[in-house]
Amino acid sequence: MKHINKLKAILKVHLNWHKSRIDCFAKMLLVLMTAQTVNLTKLANQMMSRSSILVRYRRLQRFFSDFKIDYDEVAKFLFYLFGLEGKRISITMDRTNWKWGQKNINILMLGIVYKGIAIPIYWILLNKQGNSSTRERIAMMKRFIRIFGKSPIAGYLADREFIGKDWFQWLIKEEIPFYIRIRNDALTHNRKGQAIEASGLFHSLNPGERQALKRTYEIYGNRVYLSGSRAPNGDLMIIASPSKQTDAICIYHKRWEIETLFQSLKTRGFQFEATHITKRCRIKKLMVLLAIGFCWAHKIGEWRILHEKPIPIKKHGYKTKSIFRYGLDWLQDALA
Repeated sequence: MKHINKLKAILKVHLNWHKSRIDCFAKMLLVLMTAQTVNLTKLANQMMSRSSILVRYRRLQRFFSDFKIDYDEVAKFLFYLFGLEGKRISITMDRTNWKWGQKNINILMLGIVYKGIAIPIYWILLNKQGNSSTRERIAMMKRFIRIFGKSPIAGYLADREFIGKDWFQWLIKEEIPFYIRIRNDALTHNRKGQAIEASGLFHSLNPGERQALKRTYEIYGNRVYLSGSRAPNGDLMIIASPSKQTDAICIYHKRWEIETLFQSLKTRGFQFEATHITKRCRIKKLMVLLAIGFCWAHKIGEWRILHEKPIPIKKHGYKTKSIFRYGLDWLQDALA
């Protein structure tokens, strides 16, 4: 009992919620760590309460249907947990999507690059299939900037989905440094003024080599610097940036950390896709539970590395598990 009281006290400091909401949320967090699923039926079955399973289930339903959440408040709490105040950070944006029955679940996420994974800060549910629009991306960026400012942003990292004339133009106008992968067939002009695909600028690049071009090229109607990298299998990757960067490829590679976050929220952690919730406003609230649960597990993983022992390394040189999983396993065992 003292452990859940301590958890509720911590949450109360950062989340201006009613006592009953804090109580329900804290119990959900504890069950999330042991059950490792967001299926409400399973959460209700394992939740600590003297009431019946049906009453518990309805209480969870009411939390996600009736309760209004201040997402800026949640973002500030997550930012605080990792001590990011006053630090330069890289942010990354990506989507995750799946179908439940005939419903499309399509989430646009903004995260902060951190120790091989991304910390979820803001997310919106898109009312459509497919890519986000420039308007939706700008709205999310403006929300981040309104709360945390532009000065902490060392770079915005994104994949080929996040391209376009208006989007590049907005980032450049707002003086936000970015490292965005472009399509190899994006049109530009060579030194002779001839129209060519961007891949043609790196035709001499051998497998395993990288190159940062010395002058700007017009891509999607904006002047940017280009860097290219050819993988050992011959695949070419081209990164656009508004300023000259010799390490643009290395910086961009950190974008993969948001993919690792999605894996942790899904198959390698909380089974996000197991939810039967399909209403966008409720999934957005459910993501608050996942975000705080993820950050808690990650912080426990960091604590274990510092105070217990490092994560074991396999023969091929990779760690046996992520920092998040290292913390989640410890929490599950302790709570069980």
